[in-house]
Amino acid sequence: MELLNQIILDETKRQNNGLELIASENFTSAEVRRLCGSSPTNKYAEGFPGHRYYGGCENIDKIEQLAIDLACQLFGAQFANVQPHCGSAANMIAYAALLNLGDTILSLGLDEGGHLTHGSSVSFSGKQYHFVHYHLGADGRIDYEGMAKMAAETKPRLILAGFSSYPYEIDFKHISEIAKANGAYFMVDMAHIAGLIATGYHPSPIPYADVVTSTTHKTLRGPRGGIILTNSPELAKKINSACFPGIQGGPLENIIAAKVQCFYEALQPSFKQYIKAVVANTKACADEFAKLGCAVSGTDTHLFMVNTKKSFGMTGVDAQHKVEEIGITFNKNMVPGDTEKPSVTSGVRIGMAATTTRGLTEAQARETAWIIYDYLGNHVSREVASARVQKIVATLKDIDKL
Repeated sequence: MELLNQIILDETKRQNNGLELIASENFTSAEVRRLCGSSPTNKYAEGFPGHRYYGGCENIDKIEQLAIDLACQLFGAQFANVQPHCGSAANMIAYAALLNLGDTILSLGLDEGGHLTHGSSVSFSGKQYHFVHYHLGADGRIDYEGMAKMAAETKPRLILAGFSSYPYEIDFKHISEIAKANGAYFMVDMAHIAGLIATGYHPSPIPYADVVTSTTHKTLRGPRGGIILTNSPELAKKINSACFPGIQGGPLENIIAAKVQCFYEALQPSFKQYIKAVVANTKACADEFAKLGCAVSGTDTHLFMVNTKKSFGMTGVDAQHKVEEIGITFNKNMVPGDTEKPSVTSGVRIGMAATTTRGLTEAQARETAWIIYDYLGNHVSREVASARVQKIVATLKDIDKL
């Protein structure tokens, strides 16, 4: 279809001609993209390897088992379910495997770094389960003592860690001790930091959590999809049953094939060097914002937060729209203590995983902070800011050549 083809070309051009700073996005390899459009998309394969409800699954079984084996190898887990269509589905499946409807979950709220599936009232999670929230301390980091007190008071069935916009290292061992002391399951949603965990740039939750969920398309740099990991044979059976026939039907085996490639790539030495560069670039960019006097969080990961109301006198949504004028993309995001609605917010989230995939350097990460600061602060014109963005873009790899 000519119109659709043109739209795809326009989107490819947009991605190539800008700086992608959305922390939950990345650019896949050409091989991952090829596999996403490969022949397994034609095959129904309800069930699991060796136990399908359709015939003709001998090759599909090999693909999915390879994905399972590589996921376990990558993260040091004993069991993996690679069928979740996305991170939200992975969390829904994990909740269904561990809990009854209405059970209490202790998590971090959306305004302090949590995800929609961590108890938002507009999500299935907030509608089907009872969420209570632990909080951050004055330093913007998790208040573990407060978490322990909250757990003792509320006696949750599950304690959840892992976030959408929390920029610091998480003490999984500490949280697991709090969960055990209160008879709760411990679940980790590592969607954002999976690539860091796979390469040792963030401690792993696998030795401590009962269940770990993740996406494969953020710092793992794979196709859009989810995975669930556990070391418990009993929970592995419950997870598989909750996945199918509980919540999902036929798995997307073409995407699972792309997950195989993603896990394979993440096991290569070059991927560890990539994550090292992501962490360095993120710190460089955040540090530059701080030097410029902006209200910015610190960072131990691939992302950080900027309070745009304090820094530039504008909401997160206004900042998001304004930088799009010069070819920069990031997303509005609630910050701790935010008084604005989630559709407006007082800040933005900035991540460096995608631009680093294209070859962004530390010096360019610092320059990116300057460009944003100058443009949001009305220190330079749109034309000048756009030219500075394009100077960086001209040095980066084309996404079709990754």
